[in-house]
Amino acid sequence: MSVIGGLVSIVAITKEIMIHAPIEVCFDAARDVGLHPQTVWPRTRERTLPGGRLEGLMEKNEIVVFEAVHFGIRQQLTSLVEELDKPYLFVDRMQKGAFRHMMHRHEFERCEEGTLVRDILEFASPFGPAGRLFDALVLRRYMLSFINYRQRQLKSILENGYATDGQRSDSSTSPR
Repeated sequence: MSVIGGLVSIVAITKEIMIHAPIEVCFDAARDVGLHPQTVWPRTRERTLPGGRLEGLMEKNEIVVFEAVHFGIRQQLTSLVEELDKPYLFVDRMQKGAFRHMMHRHEFERCEEGTLVRDILEFASPFGPAGRLFDALVLRRYMLSFINYRQRQLKSILENGYATDGQRSDSSTSPR
């Protein structure tokens, strides 16, 4: 955990996965708003809402509004893509939602085997000491599991669409 301006204790998690697909494909799939609900836990019933991009690829300075159920509570999260360096990086930051702070940095590194995908998630709950305790005891593990599941789903979708040489497999459907 870290402190911003002495006020907010930030939890940071980093998770990496190797995906055997071209970097451009991984980058586009990770920012595909329509694909996103297919890569998260089904129980969250995640969907996009009006007020931001509803489908296609998120671009710099665009907003996306997601609705999902977490901890039995239907929530909305509005995020802004504040940085984008195609196909290596994009960063989205919560503008409105349940967190006091949330930033998701998506990094992509071209490798001989395909693409190393790195998710760096920073978050902090509201409610002072009680929120910090919740972050440490519950939310850190929950968010790590969430990112891990999303990465594995993205890997499965993309690798089922690409042969090991990075060429499109004729028998698969497009990842969008």
